[in-house]
Amino acid sequence: MELTLMSNLFNLKAKKSKIKIAKQDNLTCAEINRPYIIKGIDTGEKEMKDFLFTLGCFDGEKITVISKLAENYIIHVKDARYSIDKDLAKRILI
Repeated sequence: MELTLMSNLFNLKAKKSKIKIAKQDNLTCAEINRPYIIKGIDTGEKEMKDFLFTLGCFDGEKITVISKLAENYIIHVKDARYSIDKDLAKRILI
């Protein structure tokens, strides 16, 4: 009985280890010239969220990284191109 209990416990742990948690990536992980859908804005600062909203960065909007130069990202959102720094790019979840 003890062996069966240990076997069941081992199988349960093995099943749990196969479950992968989906990690949300941010814009710094994006490939160049590949369109993505914005899944959210990860910031507690209202000013930063409002600024990104004025650029067109909000949930469900399509965004593309055109180029990465040093720590600056050229993005394409709503038929416009913008240059944002790495800190802002980290806040945009894709």
